[in-house]
Amino acid sequence: MTVSLSRAEARRIAIAAQGLADRRPAGEPGRAHLKRVFERVGLIQIDSVNAVARSHYLPPFARLGAYPQTLLEEAAWGRKKQLFEYWGHEASLIPVELQPLFRWRMARAEAGEGTWGNVARFGAERRDFIEAVAREIESRGPIAAGDLSEGGKAAGAWWGWSDGKRAMEWLFWSGRITTATRRGFERVYDLTERVLPAGVASAPTPAPADAQRELIRIAARAMGVATEGDLRDYFRMDVADARARIAELVEAGELEPASVQGWGRPAFLAPDARRPRKVAGSALLSPFDSLVWRRERAERLFDFRYRLEIYTPAEKRTHGYYVLPWLQGDRIPARLDLKSDRAAGLLRVKAAHAEEGVNPDAVAPALAADLSAMARWLGLKDVALDGGEPLDEALRRTPFE
Repeated sequence: MTVSLSRAEARRIAIAAQGLADRRPAGEPGRAHLKRVFERVGLIQIDSVNAVARSHYLPPFARLGAYPQTLLEEAAWGRKKQLFEYWGHEASLIPVELQPLFRWRMARAEAGEGTWGNVARFGAERRDFIEAVAREIESRGPIAAGDLSEGGKAAGAWWGWSDGKRAMEWLFWSGRITTATRRGFERVYDLTERVLPAGVASAPTPAPADAQRELIRIAARAMGVATEGDLRDYFRMDVADARARIAELVEAGELEPASVQGWGRPAFLAPDARRPRKVAGSALLSPFDSLVWRRERAERLFDFRYRLEIYTPAEKRTHGYYVLPWLQGDRIPARLDLKSDRAAGLLRVKAAHAEEGVNPDAVAPALAADLSAMARWLGLKDVALDGGEPLDEALRRTPFE
């Protein structure tokens, strides 16, 4: 049987599945709270842009409130790792216990499949050099590409990468090395078996189909209700692999066929997905938050058309350089172009845009509270309103905490 859902029901299911309907911790969040976030979302995308804060710090803030950023840093790059880096969605932080589920992808990358074409070609043409880099990491690691005794300096135009960086990227894709720590935002690599907990490194490798089915299960739980394309995109699986695994999970009763009003394509419901009648709360979302990272899904769920304009010339931008959607209840009523002005100690709202049909004065108080909370979490002393949109003006009429 096919479960029929309204668009509003699908929105609430998706928000609840992402942990954005949960009550935030009463005190300062700790390691267990961060672990719970990753159990809900499966992985968090890494991004280098630091306009507000690097993107991977923002999803836990949206779900936990003002958590210490050192929690994430210690979990990802400290000595007792809970997270590792790999190509999950894009470059991602992923719970270490899931590492065996990606070994099929690592094996394909080693065979020159499923990775960037330039990396695959370099692996085929320069294998002797790559093996020399692997031996140097084994003897010297952890090291960054620039620390290599040979080939560490960038030359040529290919992404500005040195041969050493290309070799390390091939080894990273193939799973032989991983990020031990970061130096600023630069990866410092070591052999995977020296970075991961021993129990994870020595865990058996599941068959590719078994691993893929588990990744689809995780994606389904994280989204609640999703199309085939949504499920495939969550961990960036091939169409054929995803389609086969989804069919197997439906056959086994682990995914329920669903129909969502207005979606125009079949959907699938996680059998244990919460179906709340109401969701409350609000959150500023990273542009790469897993609730909205698939833009056409955000449009289907929220009627929210969202495009990142970082690479758009300033004069052609519609909403701004680094725009965060603002979730309130089960809708996205606004988006904000934000910037951390660290020198001045201000969270700058360069422009606040209310969505069509939204009364700026009705949403301004809750939005002002969330902006104040973000500023405090970032260690900034105040919020500055720079824009001239109606929502900017409503915020100026609103007391900030």
